[in-house]
Amino acid sequence: MTNTSRVTKMGLLFLGVLVLAATSWAQKRPPIAEQIAKTYGLDSFGQIEGIRYTFNAAFGEVKLSRTWFWEPKADRVSYEGKDKADKPVKVTYVRSQLSGQAAVVKDEIDPGFINDQYWLLFPFHVVWDSSAEVTDTGMHKLPLGKGSARQVVVKYPSNVGYTPGDTWTLFVGTDNRVQEFIYHRGGNVKPTVVIATWGDYKKAGPLLVSLDHRGTADGQPLRIFFSDVSVKLTGSNTWANAQ
Repeated sequence: MTNTSRVTKMGLLFLGVLVLAATSWAQKRPPIAEQIAKTYGLDSFGQIEGIRYTFNAAFGEVKLSRTWFWEPKADRVSYEGKDKADKPVKVTYVRSQLSGQAAVVKDEIDPGFINDQYWLLFPFHVVWDSSAEVTDTGMHKLPLGKGSARQVVVKYPSNVGYTPGDTWTLFVGTDNRVQEFIYHRGGNVKPTVVIATWGDYKKAGPLLVSLDHRGTADGQPLRIFFSDVSVKLTGSNTWANAQ
């Protein structure tokens, strides 16, 4: 990547992502889609009042951390980190009222939230995102590790979201956990291809999360990892840390 020092620390997206979609079964999914989502805690997601996490990335000269608190029922987001100019930012907003927010929220913070949230919770989006086409293509060789896994392709349409036309190719083990994935960004914004592992699995309350992803982005070494992950259940006054 050229001019890495000028890559925006807030706006850097390692995955193109769509605006969060409401849960819908409008398109028929292969059975593996629901099996994956249930493995990660789909049946318990309605109990989640809040999710806290810090997204960390190391890509070339870029090192960044973004801290989030998401309340799914209200779709309220709190962000703590830095903006494009490397100045500290702390803001809370409701995503349904995004149009009334400041430009920094609409153009930098919310795209960053969607990117980071997809890294953490993508197995749920396999069933949540009704516009995506999900295909079970059977067993294939792992792109990074040894052996084979079931390949599940999640392809987004070319007319919606921050970066339309994205394709996620998941490699899923017999335990229905994602082992590795290949991401192809729609369009030519870089990085266009990400290949990474899904490791360091932990439970945060009823949710299963992968905290460490290692691989490449357009051939350059990439590491994405999460820290300080915890969830709060409705009616509870305590937070359950990922462990």
